[in-house]
Amino acid sequence: MRDFPSCFGESGVQVADASSNSSKTSQNLVTCLYSTQLCGRSYVITITWTKNMMGQGLSIGIDDSSNQSLCKVDIKPWLFSKRKGSKSTEAENNRVDIFWDLSNAKFGSGPEPLEGFYVTVLFDFQIVLLLGDLVKEAYRKANAGPPPSNAMFIAKREHIFGKKVYCTKAQFCDNGQIHDIVIECDTVGLKDPNLEIRIDKKRVMQVKRLLWKFRGNQTILVDGLPVEVFWDVHNWLFDASMGSAVFMFQTCVSTEKSLLWGSSQRFREPQLRGTSFSLILYAWKNE
Repeated sequence: MRDFPSCFGESGVQVADASSNSSKTSQNLVTCLYSTQLCGRSYVITITWTKNMMGQGLSIGIDDSSNQSLCKVDIKPWLFSKRKGSKSTEAENNRVDIFWDLSNAKFGSGPEPLEGFYVTVLFDFQIVLLLGDLVKEAYRKANAGPPPSNAMFIAKREHIFGKKVYCTKAQFCDNGQIHDIVIECDTVGLKDPNLEIRIDKKRVMQVKRLLWKFRGNQTILVDGLPVEVFWDVHNWLFDASMGSAVFMFQTCVSTEKSLLWGSSQRFREPQLRGTSFSLILYAWKNE
């Protein structure tokens, strides 16, 4: 994996670009991170949704607060012929149970289900993460009640594709509105390309003279919250064969703004405090 350190202002953000040797079709995945507390300890649960010719895939990993991997469960695409099931494993001598049902799940263009599903993670028979809208079914299958505290959605990484328009959806705070995000940038044959970002059809950011400002950051407001937007479109402008452009949207509530995306494909947030959410988008140009 080719890392490029990008120091945007005081935030010192570093992200790793997707491998230039990887097929773009293999990058159809979405990775979500959730922070949870259990018995006074902090854990990060990583959910990765994938989509390929074999079908939908899912992997679940649990890390401790020092970013040490405690366990990982892969639900391979060909197992989705039945689209539901369960797996059990151990982490730090504690039992971990995972239940999922995607038999009636509805998907959009990406690998992440939209509705009609549940994924439940239990730690010592206690629910620590519940995804999906089939809540009652999940409680019944897990033989457990509502979790004592909800896991916090802290980060998401996604690959998006387009020619000059790139679209996705994001929720910047717990129980907040789901927003439509559109990134538009036409670089073909233009002497002075510019970058525009719209949220819910409203333009919130425009970068002119992009040849000189191919990396940068700017703060916008979403749901009344300041959100810092970082961009790196160097590959689009100067070497399209090297991979994607990278965008990051980060709510500016945390006291620790440094966020790393390591070669292990996991976010690492040293001493991350407060309510903070980060969205990293790898934007690939369709040929």
